[in-house]
Parts: sequence; C-alpha cells; structure tokens
Amino acid sequence: MTYEATRPQKPPGQEAKADFVQIIDVVKKFGQATAVDHVSLSIRKNEFFALLGSSGCGKSTLLRVMAGLETPDSGRVIVDGQDITQLPPYRRPVNMMFQSYALFPHMNVEDNAAYGLRREGVGSSEIRDRVAAALDLVQMGKFAKRKPHQLSGGQQQRVALARSLVKRPKLLLLDEPMSALDKKIRQQTQFELGNILYSVGVTCVMVTHDQEEAMTMADRLAVMNEGRIMQVGTPGEVYESPSCSFCAEFIGSTNLFTGVCASEQAGQFACEDLAAPLQVRGPITVRMNRPARLSLRPERISMSFEPVGREYNWAMGTVEQYAYMGSYTLYYIRLPSGRLMAVDLSRLAVTSMHREPDYGDTVYLSWGPEHLVVLEQ
Repeated sequence: MTYEATRPQKPPGQEAKADFVQIIDVVKKFGQATAVDHVSLSIRKNEFFALLGSSGCGKSTLLRVMAGLETPDSGRVIVDGQDITQLPPYRRPVNMMFQSYALFPHMNVEDNAAYGLRREGVGSSEIRDRVAAALDLVQMGKFAKRKPHQLSGGQQQRVALARSLVKRPKLLLLDEPMSALDKKIRQQTQFELGNILYSVGVTCVMVTHDQEEAMTMADRLAVMNEGRIMQVGTPGEVYESPSCSFCAEFIGSTNLFTGVCASEQAGQFACEDLAAPLQVRGPITVRMNRPARLSLRPERISMSFEPVGREYNWAMGTVEQYAYMGSYTLYYIRLPSGRLMAVDLSRLAVTSMHREPDYGDTVYLSWGPEHLVVLEQ
C-alpha cells in the first residue's frame, strides 16, 4: 500500500525552500513534566507539514509554542529568517486555526472572516476585497450573511480557514482541523483543504493524531512520542522505512520480530518464532550475534496452501481468525511457536487461491527480502 498517490498535488512552480521555519532545540515543561523535549525541526516554504502522535505526546504544545500561546523554557522559533520566539501572538506572521474553529456566534460569515483585519485597522475597501476573495476561495461567498449555527461542520471549517488566510500569514497552524467532522465528510474535506492551501501557497503545519489524515495531506510528517521527534520524512518514507519500533507500530500495522544476526554479509537473522531464517536485502549495520528488531508489513506477505520451497523468509501456521474488510481480508495466523502473524490479502490474492482460507487451515506464508526493515534499537 502506498500513500503518496492519494495526496493532493501541489501546483507546479511552488518549489519548497529549505529552513523557512526552524524549530531549534525547543524545550517546554509544565512543572516536572516535559511536554516538548529538545525538539529541532526544519520546515520548507510552501510545505504542508504534519506533527503526528498520540494524545499527550507534545505535538499541540509545540504548535502553541510556534503560535506564541506558550513560551518555551529554552530554544528558538524562526520564521522566514525572523526570530519570533519572544514576540506576542499578534505580532507574529503566523495564524492558527483552532480545533473548535472559534467562530463568533453573533457574527455572520463575512464579519467572522473580517475580524482580524478590522483589529489591525485595515481600510474598509481592502477588507471587503480580501474577505470576498477568501470566501470565494473556500466556496463560502454565497453564505456570507449566515451565522455559524446555520452552517454545517464542514462549512464552519471553511469559514475558519478563510479567516486565517485573509490575513495572509507566512505560516498557518492547524490544530486537529478534521476532528469535529464525521468520517465521510472528513475524507472529502482532506482533499479540499489540501488543494486550497496548495493553491494559496502558504506554509502549513498541522497537528493530528489521525495517521490517514497525515498520510493523505502532508508533504512530510514528524512522528512524536513523549515530547520527542522519533522520525521525519515523507509519508512513504515513514511507512516503508520506519526508523524504530514505535514508528513501525504507530504508522499502520506491522509484524515485529526479534532476531539475532547470523550473517552480516547475507543479511540473515535467526528468530525464535520462525523455523526459517529472516533475510534482508541490502547491507546491514548489525554485528554478528547481535540482536535486532525487524518490521514486516501485513500486506507484504503472500499466502498459499503449498510449501514455499526455499530456505528463508517463510513460515507455516494455522488460520486462527480472519475478517473481511472489503478490499482485503485480514488473517491472523498462529505459528507453531505460538506467535500470531497478521496478513492482509487483497481480494485478488484471495480469489487466486483455489479456495478461501478458513478457520483451522494450514497455510504457508512468504515474503521478499526487500519487505523486511531492520529497525534502530
């Protein structure tokens, strides 16, 4: 499975410039608890960047530090060459769209979008033109006189986005922008929001705990855990080549094995759970007789009723559970060691077998050396 093809496409001519936003060794503590632990990041101009992690990992605190709503205990935040670490929120070239959208219920759509410009003392004719352009951009111009309670969740989100974009920020921060929407609307809105932001050409940092959302929308993402950055890369890089066990398990699902290096040159590992050795493609840095963790995605595994007929990267087991998921079937295979392996078989792969595997069937699993990833300890 690849996530790159599903993302909105950035228009040509929006080449990313490195180091447009720099987070330099930022630390933020609340009492004895460290929410952000020496985080450094470099974000490119016009990039859509996602901070991904579970609740309490520090991603929202880092976003609030960037917005000026929290002051870091140490470290710096630089946007387009300007150190904004000590600037108050209203003096930063940054705008933030909150999770709740924070629309004023007594104001109509037009007035909500114009609020920030009025506070800055922008002339009425310029406000009118900029608000009209922003509402047209998010396809909310015809709802300009409606109040927030007269709008759907998706429409309220668009108004909040227009209010953020009308001020023409250098950096737009999105805090869980899809959390208030139901699943069907959320999936549709991901593409709409991504295309709008790409058309404007604004640099964007989004916080989310939703893996699919980050994979769909982001050019690059950072996986956070306990206040630290675990891995930074494109969705494809993080999914296909996780750097550690946490990233392998947090992004999608995986089978994790602990093996001992049996041959550095051949890239082979002996694993207690498997009768056959694991073989990895390419050079490895693990020394002989040293342990390592290896990741194998469920969709990379083939299944058959016949023995594989090779010396490495195979296993035999019995079908213990399975679930029909529409485009694929998820199987749990019990190995002789007692270990359960997860296998995702596409409907095409299932129908190519002479019958569908059923409870208690003996099956053989196999996978290529290129599908095993050696993880950092």
